[in-house]
Amino acid sequence: MLIWGRLSIWSVMFIQTEETPNPNTIKFLPGELLVESGPHDFPAAEAATSSPFARRLFLIQGVSGVFINQDYVAVTKTDAADWMVLRPLLIGAIMDHLASNAPILVEDAQEPAGENDVLEEDDDVVKEIKELINHRIRPAVAMDGGDITFVKFEDGIVYLQMQGACSGCPSSSVTLKSGIENMLKHYVPEVEEVRQYGVEVPGDA
Repeated sequence: MLIWGRLSIWSVMFIQTEETPNPNTIKFLPGELLVESGPHDFPAAEAATSSPFARRLFLIQGVSGVFINQDYVAVTKTDAADWMVLRPLLIGAIMDHLASNAPILVEDAQEPAGENDVLEEDDDVVKEIKELINHRIRPAVAMDGGDITFVKFEDGIVYLQMQGACSGCPSSSVTLKSGIENMLKHYVPEVEEVRQYGVEVPGDA
């Protein structure tokens, strides 16, 4: 755990960093609220049109993903990039952006997509799955710099989208199967399997 700081005539700003299970992702904690709602996932530079903050970080060579939650930003690097080089550059960019009072998000992007929101039209099984994801799974995943969103429940299979540090993490498949799948199957008998959305399963047509 590292703490970096910059001293000015007016204030001292500290950026704390935390490792995540994904060796290509590090959490940066500035010690202040970044967004009122979250999370906001930007898996590529072209997806960051709604966030001046994320765009600034993508300008640093080697950054491949930016994930903004309420009190931290998780940055993912390319395999070839070196944290020894990237870390101080990112800390400087984060401090400069916050010190400038530039917006983190544009106004129309303040609310997340809400894929996990429990809706009136959801059937009882989907409501129960979403409640478990929101209250039992997402808080634990957020501590590791990531998020999981519900995509759909179809033919006994729950499809989830991995974000932030969870996306591309070597241990994500273990987390999905050994942790999340076991929990959902235990509490919701209708659940037969959990899969990562968009990832092909061997043997599927």
